[in-house]
Amino acid sequence: YKAQGVVEDVTNRIVDHIRPGPYRLHWDSLMTTMDIMETFEENCCVMRYTTAGQLWNIIAPREFVDFSYTTNYEDGLLTCGISLDYGEVRPDFVRGFNHPCGWFCVPLKDYPNHSLLTGYIQTELRGMLPQSAVDTAMASTLANFYSDLKKALKT
Repeated sequence: YKAQGVVEDVTNRIVDHIRPGPYRLHWDSLMTTMDIMETFEENCCVMRYTTAGQLWNIIAPREFVDFSYTTNYEDGLLTCGISLDYGEVRPDFVRGFNHPCGWFCVPLKDYPNHSLLTGYIQTELRGMLPQSAVDTAMASTLANFYSDLKKALKT
């Protein structure tokens, strides 16, 4: 999946809200928990997070364990990740898997207080799910992601 939108804020502040850390749980309505399992350097970690059930729990809550890295990219920032086979799956969750994913955030040249945020998401939710349910859930999840992020950045 690819998601793209203009967000009214500077790249550093936007990426600070997306990457693993203190902001994400406060605004992302899909995430229910986030734990940093290991930190390798300031912008590099292994995180475990859980997501809420979706589509009236047709899609049960999921758990992911991802390696995450954030770095400078051209004039902006890139935060990327990939799932790892790490630890036991917690009860009541299905372990999902993220293939290489990333969020690119670059300033708009003509509007310096606006940024273009582009996400590439390759998620395997796993479990017995019809693809149409996954596509529906991803579309609403990504729309809510941008809406929730924009609200969080206004505070």
